[in-house]
Formats: sequence, C-alpha cells, structure tokens
Amino acid sequence: MAGRRGGGGAKAERPERLGRLAWGVNDRLGSTQFMQRNLQKAFPKHWSFLLGEIALYSFTVVLITGVYLTLFYKPSGSVVVYDGSYAPLHGLTMSEAYASTLHITFDVRGGLLMRQIHHWGAIVFLAAISVHLLRVFFTGAFRKPREVNYVIGVTMFALALAEGFAGYSLPDDLLSGTGLRIMQGIVLSIPVAGTYLSMWIFGGEFPATETFLPRLYAVHILLIPALLLVLVTAHLMIMWHQTHTIWPGRGRRERSVGGDPFFPLFAAQTTAYFLYTFGVLAAMAALVQVNPVWLYGPYEPDQVSVGSQPDWYVGFLEGALRIIPPLSTTLFGHTVSWNVLLPAVVLPGVFLTLIGLYPFVERWATGDERLHHLLDRPRNAATRTAIGAAVVAWYGNLWAAGGNDVLAYAFGIPLFWTTWFFRAGFFVAPLLAFTVTRRVCLSLQRRDLQQRAEGVESGLISLSPDGGFHERHEPPSDEREAVLRARQPGELVAPYPHHVIPLPTPDRARTQVRTRANRFYLNYQSESHGGGQGDLSHNGPGQDGQHPDGQGHDGQGHDDE
Repeated sequence: MAGRRGGGGAKAERPERLGRLAWGVNDRLGSTQFMQRNLQKAFPKHWSFLLGEIALYSFTVVLITGVYLTLFYKPSGSVVVYDGSYAPLHGLTMSEAYASTLHITFDVRGGLLMRQIHHWGAIVFLAAISVHLLRVFFTGAFRKPREVNYVIGVTMFALALAEGFAGYSLPDDLLSGTGLRIMQGIVLSIPVAGTYLSMWIFGGEFPATETFLPRLYAVHILLIPALLLVLVTAHLMIMWHQTHTIWPGRGRRERSVGGDPFFPLFAAQTTAYFLYTFGVLAAMAALVQVNPVWLYGPYEPDQVSVGSQPDWYVGFLEGALRIIPPLSTTLFGHTVSWNVLLPAVVLPGVFLTLIGLYPFVERWATGDERLHHLLDRPRNAATRTAIGAAVVAWYGNLWAAGGNDVLAYAFGIPLFWTTWFFRAGFFVAPLLAFTVTRRVCLSLQRRDLQQRAEGVESGLISLSPDGGFHERHEPPSDEREAVLRARQPGELVAPYPHHVIPLPTPDRARTQVRTRANRFYLNYQSESHGGGQGDLSHNGPGQDGQHPDGQGHDGQGHDDE
C-alpha cells in the first residue's frame, strides 16, 4: 500500500513540475503572451491564398526526397563501364554520376519513385511559384507595405530556376549534357569575360565533368538550397508580421484583416494540405513518367537526342535562342554573338529585373503611398492587368517557340514557317493581349457600374400597362454591393501640369512623363464611357474620376469617411 501511495504521489508531482517549468520559462521569455498573440492570428480562407502553400510544401517534399537521393548519388565524372541491372546499356562507358543515377533507378529499393517525386516536386514548385506570383501581381498584393516581400519572392523564383536547371543536369545523361553544352555557349557569348568564366565554371574545356559535376552538386544541394531556405524564412516572417491580404467584401477595410485563427483551424487545414500535396506528388511519380534518363544514354559531345526539350521553366530561353536571327559583330578581332547574348543573357536578366522593380514603378506612376491590405479586382486595375496579360502572352510565345521543331513535325508544316510565326509573335502577341485585356476590363467595369445603377437580373418578366414586357431588376446583395463599390480611387488621378514658363527643363519633362503615366494607369475616361471611375455617360458626373454621388472611393468597399 505504501508503494502505491508513493507512486500516486510521484504522478501527482509531475504536472506540478511541468507547470512550474512552464511558468518559469514564461517569466523569463514571455512565451505565454507570444503564443497567445500568434496562435490567434487570422488567416484568410479564399482558395487563391493556397498557391503559395503549394510552393512551400513542394519545396519541402523536394528537400526530403533530395536528402534520400544524396545517399546514393555519386557526383563524379570518372569513366566507368556499366554492369548494372539495365541490360541495354551493359558494357557502355559512362560517367560514374550517370551510372549511380541508373543504380538509384533500377537497384535501390524505391529509388525510381524517389527520383520521380523529386523531379515532379521541382516542376510543381516552380509552377506554384509562377502562379502565386501571377496572383500577387494581378490582385495588387505587392503594394505597400509588401514591396520587399514581393522582391524576395521574385528572387526565390530566379534561384528556383537555377536550382531546377542544376538538378536537371546532374544525371549526366545525353539530354542534360546537351543542356550544359548550350549553357557553355551562353557563357562564352559574354564579351571579354566569357572565355574566362567558362573555364572557371567548368574547370577546363567542356565537358570537364571530373571537375564540374562535384561543383554543380555542391551548388545544387548546399548553396542554392541554403539561400532558398533563408529567403523562405524571411518571406514567411515578413508575411506573418504584415498579415495576409484579403479580398474586398462587406465590412472589410484596408487596415483590418479577418479570417480563421491560426490554431486550431488553419493549423489543421494546412497540415492536411501538406499531406494532400505530398500524396498528389507521390501519385504523379508513381503513374506519370518524367525524365527517363535510361532511354537517353550517357552524354557524348558528338551526339544530340532527337526532339530534345528542356523542363518547362527554361523553355522560354530555348525559344528565344531558336527564333532570333543570326546576328554577330566583330570588333578588334573579337566576335560578339548577339544571337546568343541577347536572348540568353540580356533578355532573362532584363525580364527578371523588371518583374522585381514593378511595384516601385507602379507606385511612382500612381503616387499611391497608402497601406493596402485589400486586394484589387483585376478588372478595376485595367492597365496593370493588361500589362500582366501582355507579359504572359510574350512568355507563352517564347515558351511555344522552344518546341518549334516538334510543332512543325506534328502539324506537317515547314520549320521555317513556325520560326517566323514566333518571331512575329514576339512583338504582336503582347500588343494584342494588352489591347484585348484592357478593353475587356473596361467592359467589365461598365457592367459593374450598370449593376449598381440598375440592379441585377431577377429572371422575372413583368407586363407594363402599355403592353410591353421587361425584366425586373433587384438590388444586389449587401456582399455583392460591397464588391461592386470597390473601385480604383479617383482622387489619385493627377491633373495635367500647367507650367508658367514653357521651357524644356528636366523637371518639366519628368513631371510630364509621370503625369501621363499616372493617367495611363488610373484614368480611363479618354478611352471608354465611364471607364469604371465615372458614371455610364461620357460627359456626366465623375468625368475626373469621381463617382456619381460626388465622392471618391477608397478601394475598400466603402465610401471615404
């Protein structure tokens, strides 16, 4: 009995000890207040906010499977004779890196599944980042105070491109070796420094795999992942501090964000979402073949696989290289290959730089220095949406051009035709997409204004006293009304400047350029009746960006107070 009483006393003391320990930690670190404040943090429920989580979870899956693959992969360019399980390659000389990839595929239990999960995870990771960036761009989620976090996201996208290409190149098969050969040609196109950079990167004349593969392996598993982890952590910390954005709606304002608390609702949802993401990637790896390196064979400098295509995320660079005409210049005995330098070095550098700088360009043009927690409906930011559509069309044209030979073969048309079609599309596609998208956005704005003025269709037909029929219109619901009232603020439209002395001074030119950029972004009256900022008549109230009731709107779904 005494032993039982003693045991019960010991069990009773354990919660007391844990309680004292918890209170001791709290007294020193203030953990209770920190946990209480952060566990109740609001997270939005709209599905579009899950795109960033797909990217995060795919990256996590890539890290987990990558750790497994590192246990078996050998980043060595030493030549060996293959004697593994895959009979068609028996007796061939190949690099030890390619032989170890075949060993993982055919001899390691679960190796092929892990390789395919890793590869699909990388593809989905980049796709999720791309779609997430598009969502952020089209909804204006990059506006103050989130410009820095947007730049971090673009930087992660650029690093993910490099990381994907590095992983794609490690097996040292014929397809990846061809990609590395193209990379070397791109590096060599850099004036003056190209030859030195190529020798430094590859450790000698290409394919110097004995030196290069260990370097590439270190970059792939250490350098870029470490940078990505640092940026992901910074991205999440800034997002946690600044809170999420939220869609316009009833009772929603710029300085308040609502949603489910982090614990327990969001924590349970996001855990399940991670498991779903992992499950879908595993199912894709089990059912859909990707990158069958055993069919390509080892890399040989004098061979190229038929119809070779890179992973989708570098397809736009492949397309740019294919459609540019042969241009070169010889200066002081040195040849500058513009047909390689421009599409493969200058174009991606300018493209990513402009994407990263866009929030600051738009803020400069619109003069909008306010905090924004509410998102824009893309139709209400017609110019920004049109710019985004133009970039998507331009990118899509280059991406499709990367398979111009496959398209020519599949449709039975000359390769010359497809090349010129995509050359024309480089200029025509973005202009057409910009024009059409802008007009569609303005039409949608006019429809919203009409619904506010006339109500929404009810489906009920009434007979008028004079014998006519008309459909009844009912006032929109409170939630719908709040969404319809979320407009671009008319007070930001800048008036044309009036200069006392009409001299072409730098300040005057800068003011004129900024004013026209502002009106290009915010004032659609010159292009469309109403244009989403005024009423439905061309010369009625709101001509200068005011609403029919004579008040501006703050973009929050409510009138300015």
